[in-house]
Amino acid sequence: MSKSRKLAAMAGIATAALLAGPQAHAQELQVVSTFSIISDFARNVGGERIKLTTLVPPNGDTHSYEPKPTDAVAMGQADVVLANGLHLEGFLDRLVQASGAKAPVIALTQGVELLRNTEEDHEHADHDHDDHDHDHADEHAHHHHHGEYDPHAWQSVANARVYVNNIAQAFCAADAGGCPSYQANAKSYDEKLQALDAELKAMVAQIPASQRTIITSHDAFGYLGHEYGLQFLAPQGVSTGSDASAAGVASLIQQIKDQQASAIFIENISNPRLVQQIAQETGMKIGGELYSDALSTADGPASTYIDMMRHNVSTIRDAALGR
Repeated sequence: MSKSRKLAAMAGIATAALLAGPQAHAQELQVVSTFSIISDFARNVGGERIKLTTLVPPNGDTHSYEPKPTDAVAMGQADVVLANGLHLEGFLDRLVQASGAKAPVIALTQGVELLRNTEEDHEHADHDHDDHDHDHADEHAHHHHHGEYDPHAWQSVANARVYVNNIAQAFCAADAGGCPSYQANAKSYDEKLQALDAELKAMVAQIPASQRTIITSHDAFGYLGHEYGLQFLAPQGVSTGSDASAAGVASLIQQIKDQQASAIFIENISNPRLVQQIAQETGMKIGGELYSDALSTADGPASTYIDMMRHNVSTIRDAALGR
């Protein structure tokens, strides 16, 4: 090839690259996710076709999150907003209004098997549920408020698979051209989730039935317990914003002694003080840190959903067995 032809060919390639660059960027689906666990699902489904913004960062508490101005900007530019729903994101309605967002807000818990919010049934509740709801709403109206259902549905892998399917449908609706890619990615990730589910069941099977009562900071693991045969007790309710009363904590300590709980854990999003107090008064050793409402940072043990679930259940198993 002559020198002039080579130069012409290179110029053509460069021009094509310049043209392709903006077009490729314009095709990116602008996705806003409310917190890190949902973002991990979205990355697995969306791949390189999406540009993802996460509102509540790793190790952040979605229950008490206060949006930033940059969150409103991201919401205003979004094509799709992915949320948990079930009143987990108490800030979301205000943020949608403030940002003028036009994107659909997809509640990913649609279609999951929900557990009722059983906080009124907890034996450590020292006053009646209606009073508690009233006080809680007054004190934390700008944060999280209780709904009829426990919002932490992702703690069951079977439910996580529903989240992923809902995300794929939402992406297909917003970007029909990318639908085959989203569906293929979702199918591949679903196979990994099915394998994870079997792995978690095998881990829990190693724990004797008499050693499956676990203590955590707040009531975030109901779905994990229901799905895999564990019992979780917590001094706080389903929201980290609810305060544990002295009488409630005393009642829980008595319950721990009566039921001979096998392990107690701190959470990555919660103040460890209350758990440390309970551990001291019951003589229990803190078995480690569990990840409930948020992933760890990239260098932590729970930087993806699969890693988080594996870490939580293996940590519970090892503490229960005294490893």
